[in-house]
Amino acid sequence: MKTVGTHPLQQDWWAEDVLGHAVPRLPALGQLDTAVWVPAWLQGSTVCVPLCRFGARSCVRYKGGSQENRAQRSSSHHGLDHLRNVASSDAIKKHQKSLSAWFSNQPNEERQFGPSFSLDAVHVDPVIRESSLEQILKPSPDLTIQHQLQQPCRQIISLQNLFDVDACGRQVKNVVLYGTVGTGKSTLIKKMVVDWCHGLLPRFELVIPFSCEDLSHSHVPISLRRLITKKYQHLRDVVPLLGSSNLKVLFILNGLERLNLDFRLAGTELCCDANEPVPPSAIVVNLLRKYLLPEARIIVTTRPSAVRRIPGKYVGRYAEICGFSDTNLQKLYFQLRLSQPGCDGENSVASRSGEQDNLVEMLSRNLECQNQIAAACFLPSYCWLVCTMLHFLYFTRTVPPSQTLSGIYTSFLRLNFSGEVLDSTDPTKISMMKYVAKTVGKLAHEGVMSRKTSFTEEDLQQCFEVEMKTESELNQLEVFRSDVFRFFLTPCVQPGKEHTFVFTIPAMQEYLAALYVVLGEKKTLVQKVGKEVSEIIGKVSEDAAVVLSIISKVLPLRFLPVLFNLLKMFPRFFSRLSGKGRDTIARTMAEELFKEEDYYNDDVLDQINSSILGVEGPMRHPDEAADDEVFELFPIFMGGILSRRNRAILEQLGCSIKNLAAFEIAKAMKKTVIRNSRKGLPPSELMDYLFFLHEFQNERFTAEAIRSLRTVNLSSVKMTPLKCSVLASVMGSTSHEVEELNLTSCNLDTSSLRTLFPVLLRCKFLHLQLNSLGPDACKEIRDLLLHDKCAVSNLRLGNNPIGEQGAQYLAEALAGNRSLTHLSLLHTALGDRGVELIAQHLAENQQLQELNLGYNSLTDTAALRVVEVAKKHATLDKVHLYFNDISEDGKRALDSLRMDRDGVRALVFLTAGTDVSDYWSSILNVVHKNLPFWDRERVRQHLTIILQDLESSRRQTVNPWRKAKFLRVESEVKKMLGKLQHGTL
Repeated sequence: MKTVGTHPLQQDWWAEDVLGHAVPRLPALGQLDTAVWVPAWLQGSTVCVPLCRFGARSCVRYKGGSQENRAQRSSSHHGLDHLRNVASSDAIKKHQKSLSAWFSNQPNEERQFGPSFSLDAVHVDPVIRESSLEQILKPSPDLTIQHQLQQPCRQIISLQNLFDVDACGRQVKNVVLYGTVGTGKSTLIKKMVVDWCHGLLPRFELVIPFSCEDLSHSHVPISLRRLITKKYQHLRDVVPLLGSSNLKVLFILNGLERLNLDFRLAGTELCCDANEPVPPSAIVVNLLRKYLLPEARIIVTTRPSAVRRIPGKYVGRYAEICGFSDTNLQKLYFQLRLSQPGCDGENSVASRSGEQDNLVEMLSRNLECQNQIAAACFLPSYCWLVCTMLHFLYFTRTVPPSQTLSGIYTSFLRLNFSGEVLDSTDPTKISMMKYVAKTVGKLAHEGVMSRKTSFTEEDLQQCFEVEMKTESELNQLEVFRSDVFRFFLTPCVQPGKEHTFVFTIPAMQEYLAALYVVLGEKKTLVQKVGKEVSEIIGKVSEDAAVVLSIISKVLPLRFLPVLFNLLKMFPRFFSRLSGKGRDTIARTMAEELFKEEDYYNDDVLDQINSSILGVEGPMRHPDEAADDEVFELFPIFMGGILSRRNRAILEQLGCSIKNLAAFEIAKAMKKTVIRNSRKGLPPSELMDYLFFLHEFQNERFTAEAIRSLRTVNLSSVKMTPLKCSVLASVMGSTSHEVEELNLTSCNLDTSSLRTLFPVLLRCKFLHLQLNSLGPDACKEIRDLLLHDKCAVSNLRLGNNPIGEQGAQYLAEALAGNRSLTHLSLLHTALGDRGVELIAQHLAENQQLQELNLGYNSLTDTAALRVVEVAKKHATLDKVHLYFNDISEDGKRALDSLRMDRDGVRALVFLTAGTDVSDYWSSILNVVHKNLPFWDRERVRQHLTIILQDLESSRRQTVNPWRKAKFLRVESEVKKMLGKLQHGTL
């Protein structure tokens, strides 16, 4: 006796006779639990199969090796040949082309930060582990990433092997692919479809993907064939063959949690006809029952909470998507994503490849240090966020007005949550993002307010108010814990904190805290009641039952009569109370933005950078006290969330922020912000303030705030291309003149000057020293000074490698400029030839008053030449020539020119004949400020020469007062020399 089948809903729908011929079997029409036995001697006989539902017998004739059977085999082979032709027909090719175009299309969030990358170029398959229903339903005491990472690698399976036979040798036809939010389910399915379109999945001749979200919006009965042709018109010639041929079909049902399926016969009737109109959910149920198109293979993707909606007897294999649980997969993703040609948005890829390789290397080292970033990147979606952040920080050359950090995080949440509801079976249909904002946002805000980033189990219970939940709320919490919890919270990897939770990446805590505040969830009890009751009164007048049902949720019953009477008498009072929440939001933003305890920290962009790439240098000892937590992104995110673009995205996520609310918040905070910005912020805090204004995306607000900002000091802030773009964008909101812009030691380059050009035009006092600006940058400066709207009057370019070529560009600028009065070229490697070029064009200038050429290796000839030209200049009266290679004879010649001058003062040494120069203190101050950037040995030599000169001049004078003056200056020089030699200066 031979077994050819078990349960009709679990067996292969094609049995084989003893000769290996395909024998069709009838699908069960009822709950048939007994096995069907077909003995070999029954071939060619009539087999009576009991049909439990109808209480009758249906006969199937099984043919043996007769001539009739051979004819059927011949006909079957002909049919197979026909099907192969169908599989390669134009219809399926058009279907493949259409699917490839649709599924290869990158979302706007991807295109926004560089070129579109194909899935083939940057995709890395996540880890997929074979699972079971028992493992899924088993309650896990530890919902942590660590728990999952430490699990043994049980039966890792590839996407191509999902339909291999199971452990018992049975054919797998239905596969449930599940994973929490962010593990990469949708991307994996997209890659699978694209692979099939490119011929990389030959196992299937036809792939038909469906979105369960799409199916959930339709309740009108429709047949399967009509549904397929409605979605994919190219298949209208192929659809009639479904179910009547051996066409190898794969159905993909993405996002099963969107559908409410009922597998009970009383809830969803049986349907085996692909032409029979039934609701879309009934089509899905019967496909999974294998009652409709029993030979079709099906992949279902879903979140863990919805896995149990499919009875286990209809599932051949459970597979869990575990993300990038292997750190090597994370590194591979970063390598592919960050090293793509054109990732930096420029044509000259080679010029940026070194920086890209360095970023990948730093990121890899940070992952290897068991940093929190490695735990976060367990989720492929966070790998995407990390790459997007690095692209934003490093590869963005010009920031579009709408491109903001808040926009990145908002778009990131839209990519992962779209418009999903937390639980489709719950009647409230609360959006997942709204639920996260109300619960996780509360936890995040409490952490920001108490300056902490790690949370205990007790903190989580208090946040989610487990003790106060109704049955419906507890169900929502259970869905959140299984599907979403690990997306936002993960166990801390720091030693001694393994039992606490932190936000997956630090900035997410600040974003959710900001969202919690801006959505108005942070209200007093009276404000909550006032808002709800005021809205209800406006709709249904003073219906006591309605009012009582609302306020009974938050107040004890004994207070209801008193409060109800107050509401009847003073409804407007409670309406005003509910509106005070906007003042609270504005006040919170202003206070957090100018919180003095956060002063003198690195600006927020550098903090984000260090959180991703790690901190270069020695690591802090575990026993060493941790630094105070800094939450400077919190107010910036509050401003960014209020921008129109982010509000539109949040609206799609179920988090509504009205235009009027945003307007009133901006109005309430305007005075406070402008008043505090005038106090003179440290450079890093000023950069944060400018970044806040950029994130706020409110042109009127920004214009009023910037108009009062006359001095902008950003010295020592590393001005990356992003920061330069932000500065240009914010300062470009007005056209007022800026008294002073200090960009000393800001790592500026030629492209930075090009980006800042409109801002530099309006600055009177411009500091550009210590920026490694070479000849190419001088070309930009020349164009700046020759611009007809240039307002620069004082320009400092000291300690830049300008050289002879750069001097040529600056000389041309001097000849045509009409605004510059003070120019400092201290220590710019001009040499004699560079100064000669400047002297040649100096006569054409009409308003320059002071020129600093100190420390430029000038000899006597060049120094005398420039002073002679200066004597004839209409306005130039001061030329700095100290720390140059001028001999004693040159000094005497310059001194004689000074004595016989026509208004020019040449500052060469600390002496002026037998007296001390009036500018000795200013010269020594210049030396003191520039010592960290100058060649110390050369400075020591110059100071020795100056000291000898002072001693010689002191011996020549007989005036005791002058001798005392010399001694004082000598003492200062000796003190500076001593500190220089001991390395304390």
